[in-house]
Amino acid sequence: MSLKIITKRCKGCGICAAFCPKKVLAVSEVGKVEAVAEENCIKCGQCEMRCPDYAIFVDK
Repeated sequence: MSLKIITKRCKGCGICAAFCPKKVLAVSEVGKVEAVAEENCIKCGQCEMRCPDYAIFVDK
């Protein structure tokens, strides 16, 4: 797994999903971010860099 999402920290703002160039992330119905197409992740780190709550990390 290349993405680690700490759901307890996630407030569902969607900033990480908005900056993901491959649309790997989306806000779920419960208001938390989830990986919907992790196989498309290019490990660019935009999600990790933009998350204001330090809730997502990319294994490089």
